[in-house]
Amino acid sequence: MSKALKITFQNYNMQVFKFGGASIKDANGVKNLASVLQKVGYAKTLIVVSAMGKTTNALEVVINNYFDNKSELQSSLQDVKKYHNAILLDLFENEDTAVFKNVSNLFDELNRFLNSNKSPDYNFVYDQIIGYGELVSTTIISHYLNDIGLKNNWLDVRDYIKTDTYYRRANVNWDETQRLISSQFNTANLNITQGFLGSDSNNFTTSLGREGSDYTAAIFAYCLNAESVTIWKDVPGVLNADPRYFENAQLLHNISYREAIELAFYGASVIHPKTLQPLQRKEIPLFVKSFLNPEAPGTKVGKGVPLKPNIPCFIVKKNQVLISLSSLDFSYIVEENISEIFGLLHLYKMKVDVIQNSAISFSVCVDNIYKNLDKLLQHLKAKFKVTCHENVSLYTIRNYNETAIQQLEQGKTILLKQLTQGTIQIVTK
Repeated sequence: MSKALKITFQNYNMQVFKFGGASIKDANGVKNLASVLQKVGYAKTLIVVSAMGKTTNALEVVINNYFDNKSELQSSLQDVKKYHNAILLDLFENEDTAVFKNVSNLFDELNRFLNSNKSPDYNFVYDQIIGYGELVSTTIISHYLNDIGLKNNWLDVRDYIKTDTYYRRANVNWDETQRLISSQFNTANLNITQGFLGSDSNNFTTSLGREGSDYTAAIFAYCLNAESVTIWKDVPGVLNADPRYFENAQLLHNISYREAIELAFYGASVIHPKTLQPLQRKEIPLFVKSFLNPEAPGTKVGKGVPLKPNIPCFIVKKNQVLISLSSLDFSYIVEENISEIFGLLHLYKMKVDVIQNSAISFSVCVDNIYKNLDKLLQHLKAKFKVTCHENVSLYTIRNYNETAIQQLEQGKTILLKQLTQGTIQIVTK
């Protein structure tokens, strides 16, 4: 990048907004997105948008039917079409407008892929299908904003974010992504693009992992030297616990990058784990605010910001797998064994959340995202005595105290417990 170009980017003062699926689940949600923009301002703004409502889940049904239940494939795809068509009819009076045709063309494109694909690779097929949720949602929203006078450019994120071929959890090619954004992005306008997606060197669609739209916002913010990123949620900001699982969750007004990265790493659902790293490198503040009350302050995540209020933070990850290993001959579990175990975890794409080992045992709590558990266990049983607990829950408390631990453990069967400075993790059945 030339010196002159760097200077230009330093003066962009872009703001990046990310709206998730819950915020645009219906026509009223799309109208509210426009209202948020009108209330807080949209000059020099990039909007990153997820799929509408539960569209990603619905497209996963399409994917599974494509592989395992062809007779239901078109029916499941029709459900996705009907859902979006209902939103279109609520937002636009004239069915002859371009938005209906553009959305129809996207679904036709998806159908052509389903009819022509030859690849048996589930992960590749997943990424080629799943991104249509974001492509359709941004098409609808872009047309609606233009109709009400909020003129904007619709951008295909796959033209900007380039990745490797690690389908379903692709890694960003930062140099190429920076080059494309630097050379092609027009910051003078209101722009709208898709979260969650990228493309590989052959221009096949890739995805950045579930909830990856937050990460998309951070990637653009980093490459544009944005002044801030705001994630618009259906909660008032970052809470100290997920209110779906914990009572009396409290709003955290301020969090440091470090603490937020810790919370994200352990599975806090409000901020995607990869989102904070690029923002921290350029000290770009992140705000988490409510799309229902857009002028409220929400939560600020920034450099050296102390946790306020200073209270325990609770995180739970459901549907985990706890695998416990011991040597067949009571020999020590040493470096060679641990290296082999981690090699297998990597081979079968297991996301590791907790590790605990003693002289003759090794336990690991993993997320079986890629459904390779049976293969992993078969491999491990060749060398180890293996105990496996499926559908366990992993609880993490940051900034814990004894009262918080007692409240969490009450009425639960504890399978594993591990304390480190500032963090306790408990696996329960």
